[in-house]
Amino acid sequence: MVFLHVAPSNTVTKQHGQAIDEWIYPEFEQNWKLFAPNPLQQNIAVQVRAEVKSVDGAVRTTRWYDLSALDGRAIDGNLLPSHTQQNELRRAWDFFSATHDNANRPNGLRGDLSERYLRRIAVLRLDREGAGGRGAVVQQVQVRTRTTNVPPPQWSQEQVSDKPVLRQLPWWPVSDTDRAAGTRPVGSTETAASAR
Repeated sequence: MVFLHVAPSNTVTKQHGQAIDEWIYPEFEQNWKLFAPNPLQQNIAVQVRAEVKSVDGAVRTTRWYDLSALDGRAIDGNLLPSHTQQNELRRAWDFFSATHDNANRPNGLRGDLSERYLRRIAVLRLDREGAGGRGAVVQQVQVRTRTTNVPPPQWSQEQVSDKPVLRQLPWWPVSDTDRAAGTRPVGSTETAASAR
């Protein structure tokens, strides 16, 4: 699939282009941002909270989980962190923000895909953290970000704001499909801690 994705346009890619793109994006997308003339100069913290339904039927909202901080702790001191640990969340947010306007409306054909991808990561991470407690089922998730500019070097004439920019997305309902890829089944009494 990667070969077909990067190969010049041909009969196969013309006929099966959508299937190839669905396999490639967003997990295997390639870009040149690292080598761009102006690489990323911001720290972006991605946080998520959930509305969960507990085993007794009560519905409540969890605290905010700082997914970026959890990722940072997971790779801190790790000499060989995985690509997923380092980039999954960052790339998911980058993909979402590139395909949505500031009012959180999709601005292209891949907007729905980017939203599903970010939502799936949020649900997986909340499940890993045992959000809501034993047997709780995530009903909805809400994502927010806090973006701060990296200060320029002392020798630079560049001026950047030191004020953080906050962005809070609307609540997203969580479907069984969102819960599927590796999370515990709906109604399971296994906790994330005992699953480890």
